[in-house]
Amino acid sequence: MSYNLYNINISKISVIGAGQIGPDIALHFAKALSPYNVKINVIDISPTALENAQGRVFKKIQKGLETGAFKVPQADKMKESLNFSEDYQNVKGSELVIEAATEDENIKDKIFRQVESLTDDNCIYLSNSSHMQPEVIFRNISKKSRCLVAHYFFPAEINPVVEIVPGADTNNSLVENLLKFYENIGKVPIKVKSSYGYAIDPIFEGICQTAIRCLEKEMGTVKEIDAAAVKALGLGVGPFTALNLTGGNPITAHGLDEMGKLVLPWFKTPEILKEKTANKEKWDTAQRGEIVTISSEKESVLIKEFQSSYFALTSFILDTGIVDIDDLNMACELSLVIKPPFAFMNSIGIGYVYDWVKSYCFNNPDFKFPEILNKANTEGGWKLSDIKTEIKSNVLVVTIRRPKVLNALNLEVLEQIKGALESEKNNSNVKSVVITAFGVKAFVSGADLNMLSSLKTPEEGYNNSHTFQAVLNYIENYPKPVVCALNGFAFGGGNELAMSCTARIAKKGLPILMCQPEVNLGFIPGAGGTQRLPRLIGINKAAEILRSARNVSSKEALELGYIYKEADENLIDEAIELAKKIAEGEIKVKSISKEQFYKGETPENIEIGHLSKKIDEIMINSIYEGAKLTLEQGLDYESRMFGECLNTQDMKIGLENFKTNGPRAKANFVNK
Repeated sequence: MSYNLYNINISKISVIGAGQIGPDIALHFAKALSPYNVKINVIDISPTALENAQGRVFKKIQKGLETGAFKVPQADKMKESLNFSEDYQNVKGSELVIEAATEDENIKDKIFRQVESLTDDNCIYLSNSSHMQPEVIFRNISKKSRCLVAHYFFPAEINPVVEIVPGADTNNSLVENLLKFYENIGKVPIKVKSSYGYAIDPIFEGICQTAIRCLEKEMGTVKEIDAAAVKALGLGVGPFTALNLTGGNPITAHGLDEMGKLVLPWFKTPEILKEKTANKEKWDTAQRGEIVTISSEKESVLIKEFQSSYFALTSFILDTGIVDIDDLNMACELSLVIKPPFAFMNSIGIGYVYDWVKSYCFNNPDFKFPEILNKANTEGGWKLSDIKTEIKSNVLVVTIRRPKVLNALNLEVLEQIKGALESEKNNSNVKSVVITAFGVKAFVSGADLNMLSSLKTPEEGYNNSHTFQAVLNYIENYPKPVVCALNGFAFGGGNELAMSCTARIAKKGLPILMCQPEVNLGFIPGAGGTQRLPRLIGINKAAEILRSARNVSSKEALELGYIYKEADENLIDEAIELAKKIAEGEIKVKSISKEQFYKGETPENIEIGHLSKKIDEIMINSIYEGAKLTLEQGLDYESRMFGECLNTQDMKIGLENFKTNGPRAKANFVNK
């Protein structure tokens, strides 16, 4: 048994380097690939490093057991899949080798020349370098088409982002397959063109340089500067703390001077960083729980400095053309735990940002003003999108990509989907559409609850529901077939989006495929759930699912007629094939009736447990009264019933409970 998908066939992986990040990369591979019986070797010439690495990895697995992240069989299988060895001969038979050794081009070159002598021509070579171009690392490898950088971020088993950096000779198909491979094993890969430092590290190290320069200028203490940076940029931890946690002083000290030579003269290693590195000293950062006080005047100056440099850095990276704006916006937020730069600039106002960066570049002559900011300023802001589109075999494939929130829907995303469909409506080369989402866990986790929490009156609720419904109605009535490819679970608004499509296809064997969980939060579906689900699978079965908020597996969904089929292998390819056959008339799928369909059914008694009786009453009303109407009338009725939920105490209780205690905590409804 092996992993085999997207032309990536793997039964054995070797990770070279048992230092800071290699073991964590191996741990992630073990978690994702041990179910396929893939073996993961960790190779190092140091027995001590290997012993420490194994101890650290097994300790993390044990912690996962204690927290419930892993079950015992899974943890055991992960441990069994891992092998820690000094013997380079164990690299033999590997289909993928990833090097995570010291950031030294000669060491990396030596490693890969040795690896090349032990592996065949089909083995994929990856380097987890944080700075060096693949052309430098793989300069002596004979078959450079299989060589590229896969840059992980700390901690590698948790941080989702991986920069995929091909060299000049890397095979394009391999790059695309690796992007899919990493997505399929739970990472968020972005493609970056070859450049020293790639896309993210110049931003992180530039922020660190900004912090150290503020220290040198006596603009604050280490603790004050850290605190101001967190407030200015929404960081998880300040730059000095991040350097301490990652052991990043040596890499940053080396990287800044090199970036000054190869990327932008503004980058330069501060003397104090050189001293800290030489003396192996950490920064004097705040301890856990320590409160750092800073004067408002000092804080204001530091915040402006950090925001100006951050906006200048991210605009500069985009200006180089090495990365897509949506990739960079997303990857900064996920990898650095920071506010997404271009969305952040838009929220402040591009005119203000333009002036700040102009001033910053004037005061820092080595920092060339990013020309792309001129365009953004002229256009009134950055153009961002949470969807990706491509046309494959005359089928428009629309992919929702919001991994931080498991692809949760808001009105902006729905309008982007509508816009993508509208742009290809009259394109005779596009015969049908597939709507899917990024990742393997969720198609769409539901609607954005921040948006729902902002609703105050029944009228606002009605209007919000109607706005959602308008986009889904557009999809339902689109003149070309629209197939929903459910790559993971569809909750709430995601399920309602799926039901507006012509047909649905799901990844095979999903224990949880769909659910309408709204009653757990004290309201009813508002984007068609109470009207389309009954018309699709029958009123009483739909009512039971809607009122209980229970999960439905892909197997049950197929039996109910909710999905057309379960995909055996490649979900998107099968969805495209289905969409084409529907368009060509080769396959007929059941459509949702738009007429009245009530046949005298009455609500069944079901156990709703702790759920609100008041919301259940509204739900029953929406389902059974809506069935007596046409679909158009029923949807309007659902919107009114959704608005009614805002008159209840239980909707406020449900949303507040979710925000405070999370999705698993039961709300204490009062049935009013």
